[in-house]
Amino acid sequence: MSKRERVFVTRQIPSPGIELLRSHFEVDIWPDPLPPSREQLQSRAQGVFGLLTLLSDPVDAALMDAAGPSLRGIANYAVGYNNIDVQEANRRSIAVGNTPDALTDATADIAVGLVLAAARHFQESILQVRALEWKTWEPMGLLGLDLKGKTLGILGMGRIGAAVARTMVGGWKMKLLYTSRTDKPQIDSELGGRRVPLEELLSTSDVISIHTDLNPGTKHLIDRDTLSIMKSNAILVNTARGGVIDQEALYDALRAKTIFAAGLDVTDPEPLPNDSRLRELPNCTILPHIGSATFVARNTMSIMAANNLIATLHGQPMPHGVPMPKQS
Repeated sequence: MSKRERVFVTRQIPSPGIELLRSHFEVDIWPDPLPPSREQLQSRAQGVFGLLTLLSDPVDAALMDAAGPSLRGIANYAVGYNNIDVQEANRRSIAVGNTPDALTDATADIAVGLVLAAARHFQESILQVRALEWKTWEPMGLLGLDLKGKTLGILGMGRIGAAVARTMVGGWKMKLLYTSRTDKPQIDSELGGRRVPLEELLSTSDVISIHTDLNPGTKHLIDRDTLSIMKSNAILVNTARGGVIDQEALYDALRAKTIFAAGLDVTDPEPLPNDSRLRELPNCTILPHIGSATFVARNTMSIMAANNLIATLHGQPMPHGVPMPKQS
């Protein structure tokens, strides 16, 4: 029996993907709940055919050097791939893949949940109950915002943004504004959406849900200036990438009640430092990046990532390959 190629999986992922990998490869799995250190990642990557990585794993030229010429495929267990130097992988003819669309509905549900939590003081209410501060039914206590008929602003009308819009427009009859690189005629026709400039979206939306990727143009897109033009009753939700928001500016806006509340499933960094001031705010609901955390979504992601590496083993394009950037 010929020796099988080896892949290194940088964290324990659901068994459907692992079993699929084991049917084709020798599989090495990082056993700890925390990610491997830089040194550990480089050590375990030596001589591998493929890497199955997470967003927390930096895949750069140094790691590719450590893996050596045997490295032919990198499968990211995520939709995003900011952690991978795709340009460098392209230069070395290493295929790169991700797991698009597997987590669309799961992440959209979290975004909608964060809107509700922010609008109706879930965070503050839960803390009040746990601290034994709930004394009676208060006619003027914890008054929140109604959502029906309000304006929803989707910042980045991709798959997840569209799923959020369908739920909130369909359920709460919200008016829909969105930003996008291109027009979305189906969204306009189906949901009455309207593509608008960023400034108009921020200044007129009651709920703003972020679904853009992280790139030099979107880094701290939400900063002091953009927060200052939002409504005082605005709710800001982010299930995309933490770096889209300047968190110091967000803290100041929430504390000063420049906006009503925020809901975050992503932060920068992750996890938040213990001394992060955002943790203190009753009007900021923070989740530990659970957007894709359903059995179906995570199992599907594991299978997609495994199939990306299996395709590479057989000399085929990854079924969920990342477009390689043009060489400058």
